[in-house]
Order: sequence, then C-alpha cells, then structure tokens
Amino acid sequence: MNSKVLLVLAVLVLVALGVALVVLQQKAPPSAPPANQTQQPSPGPVNQTPPTKPPANQTQQPPAGEGITLYVITRHEQTIQDLTRTMFLSSSVAKKYNIKNIVFLPINAEQWPDYIKNAAQKGQGIDVAWGGGPTLFNLIDDMGLIEPIDLDKHPEFKIVMDEVAKLPKTIAGAETYKVGSDGKIHWIGASVSSFGFTVNRDLLNRYKLPMPQRWADLGNPAYAVTLPALQLVGIADPTMSTSNTRIFEIILQAYGWDKGWRTLTLIAANSKIFSGSSDVRDAVIRGDIAIGTTIDFYGYTAQQQNPSCLYIIPPGESIVNADPIAILKGSRHPEAAAAFVAWVLNETGGQLVWLDPNINRLPINPRVFDTPQGARRPDLKKALEDVINAGGIAFNESLSSAWVTAVVDYFKATLVNAHDDLQPVWAQIVKAYRDKKITEAQFQQLVTQLTDFVTFTDPLTGQQTTFTLDYAIKISPKLASDPSIYQRLMNDWTSAARAKYLKVQSLLKQMTGG
Repeated sequence: MNSKVLLVLAVLVLVALGVALVVLQQKAPPSAPPANQTQQPSPGPVNQTPPTKPPANQTQQPPAGEGITLYVITRHEQTIQDLTRTMFLSSSVAKKYNIKNIVFLPINAEQWPDYIKNAAQKGQGIDVAWGGGPTLFNLIDDMGLIEPIDLDKHPEFKIVMDEVAKLPKTIAGAETYKVGSDGKIHWIGASVSSFGFTVNRDLLNRYKLPMPQRWADLGNPAYAVTLPALQLVGIADPTMSTSNTRIFEIILQAYGWDKGWRTLTLIAANSKIFSGSSDVRDAVIRGDIAIGTTIDFYGYTAQQQNPSCLYIIPPGESIVNADPIAILKGSRHPEAAAAFVAWVLNETGGQLVWLDPNINRLPINPRVFDTPQGARRPDLKKALEDVINAGGIAFNESLSSAWVTAVVDYFKATLVNAHDDLQPVWAQIVKAYRDKKITEAQFQQLVTQLTDFVTFTDPLTGQQTTFTLDYAIKISPKLASDPSIYQRLMNDWTSAARAKYLKVQSLLKQMTGG
C-alpha cells in the first residue's frame, strides 16, 4: 500500500475516534459536583456593596431538564442550610415536585431589596425568602417583593394554607403570620424567636462580676474594669446581624428613644464588636467574653456546648416574634416554592430541623413535639413554654419598619466606626471614678456628654440638627435609596462622634488635672 493511501486511512481513523469521543461525552452523565457546592444567579450590582458570596460548600445546579433548582435568599447560618438541604432533598415532597437542588443565598439584610429586584428583572427570580426577622420581611413586603398566598391566582398554594391552619394565630402576643391589607397572608413564621443575652458564669465568677438581668446592666461600669485590654461584653455589628438589630430596637422601644440610645452607647463602650451574631455566641462558649447579646437558639446552643453558659431573657424587656418565610414575586417555580414553604412548616418536615442539637430553635408548629424526635427534646418544649410565659414589651413593628435603616446606620457610624475612640475614653472615665479622682456628679456629667446625640448638618435642609426620633423616621427612606445622602451622613456622624468622645476625654483631663 502506497504512502498516500496510508495517510488517508490514518486521517479517517482519527476522525472516527474524535466523533466517538464526542458521542460518549454527550451520553455520559454530568460529573459529580464537589460536595455541597453551589452556583448562585447573577442578579446584578446593588447600590452600595456587592452581594455576599455564598459559602463554597453548596451544590451546583443540575443541568437543564434534570429537575428544578430552588433559590432561597436567607439569613440562616450554614448549619441550618446544610441540614435543611439534606433533609428536604431526600423528602417525598422534593421527589413529588421534581426538586433536585436547593441553593441558599446568604445575602446581607441591607442588600435584599436590590438583590431580589435585580434577580427578577433578569428573569432569574429568587423563589423563597427565609429567616431574618419581621422587620426585614415587612420591608421587602412594603416594596412589593413578596407573593401573597392567593389561592385564586395560585391554587397550588393551598398546601401552604393547610400548614398555616396548624399554627396558633399568636405566640406570647406576637402574630405568627402577616395578613396584608389585601386580606391575604404574605409571610408565615417558620420558628419562634426571643432575644436576650448569654452569659459565661465561669468568667463572671473569675472576675467577681455581677450576673446581668436587664439590658441596661450590659452598660454597667463594673464590666469596664478590664478595658481596654480585655472586653467582657460582646455585641454584633447591626449591619451584619439582623438578630442584634432587633435587640437594639427592643432596647430603644423598652427604654424610650433618649434613654435607649444612652443605654446602647454604654453597652457598645463596654463591648467587643463582632462581625456576626454567631461570633458573639462562640466567644461566650469559649470564654473569650462573659456576656453576649444573642437570639434564643444561640443561647440554647451555648448551654448545650458549655454547661457554664446560661441564656437570659430580660424580664419584661424583651419580645417574642415569629421568624418568617415567604414566596417571592418573580419566582421561577412558584409551585415548587410553595412545596418548600409547606415542608418547612410541617411537623414531620422542616420543623424537625430546629430540634437538631446543633441548631436548637423554637419551632412554630407545636405538633412537632408529638413526633418521636420532638419527644426527645423536652428542654426545647419547656423553653418554648418559658418564652410564652416570660412577658415583654408591646413591640411596634410599624415604628421598626419606619426607623430601622436610620437606626442601623447611626449605630454603625457612631458606635462601630468610632468605637476605637469611644471605648478608651469610657475606660478612662470608669478608672478615674473608681480611683476617686472624680466625684459621682462629675462621673454622671461625663456619662451624659459621652452618650449625647451628635449634632450634624441635615443634607435635606442644610440646617444643624440632632438624631431625634422624628428625624430618624424622616431620613430612613433616604438612607435606603440615596447613596450620596447615605455616604454624607455616615461620614458626618462618624466624624461628629469621634469629636464628641475626644471632647469628653479633654473634659476628664481638666477634672483630674491630667
């Protein structure tokens, strides 16, 4: 055979092999993704900061045609996400509705509105919102981002209503679901939340410190004796923690606007400020701090992991609320979204997630305690009973919705951004008082000036003003919608707070002759 024929045959063999490889690749199943790895939709930029990236340990979306992937925007931590994904995807509900994957989007609360809207505008609508508290859900509901449970529009939503029928209408005076002005249910509580602080009794005993009972106790000068070297109180940055945001709002509503902010300032002055509420919990468990502001289930988890820890609800100064779940406008799979919501509310479904010893949330559906798993958690059943009987303030959700953006931003600017100036001055004041270098009257004068509101120029009027309740309500929507006003006020508030703290420090030096 001549060389030309051999060359032609070789080319034909190579072509045939190439075609065979392509066919095999098309028929082969997709390679298994890394365990628990996710891709999130790209809904586009937001006004201030880019969306938080989802944790790496989620699952990739299956190829088209192989089942439904649900997208859930959430404030729940990774432990809840992982257990929910495992339990739900192995459930008969997921199989019935051909749901093959669930992707959690752990986006910061302030980014939710833009994130949800941008995703829907790109045809990549998020299906469900889950966890983050009533204030956040009322905010996105007011923006028209929640899909009401309307059986005329979506008959398949009946499965959600069947689960709602099992729930009490209120728990400790708090509504378990929200009915909008249209008469339809907009969000439903998936769990019950109370708010308080978790203490490490070993650390309190080591430093011979009193056991706190009320919110104001966290600003006690007794906890400042080790400052600034050792911070014994811990709180979370409210821009990173919806539960701590709710705690700070509870303090404002329990004590009133003026006294509430003075209390918050002293608490911040005593505290180490963590980036998230789970960091606060972990620090109490480890004994890095003696007291940390926590939502209830973080406190119960701390008690399980460290017997020296104790969760305390300030008597008559806290609230109970339902932590919501809702279907979102623009959902690509509303029927599957409804199936997930119904599963989360069901006593043999998602309500069991809360009973896990690494989670310890209070379930919204009391029937879960009639299950074998529920029977093994009498501690959580008693905790729910204690929360119901604890009593508390009548929390104004409408007021919260009106002021929350301004409250969070003012706290961030004056107590977080300026914390490096606040805490040393507070430590010097306390030391001077304990050393009897200043009198009780001088101490109170310094505390009053330290906790006063800052004066600043209102960008809307150009007039000098202070952070009154009326001003907070007026400026809150502007802070949420106008980046230029947000940046200007954040800069002005931070600068004014630093200047105030340094002025108090100068006054202290005059008093002591230092």
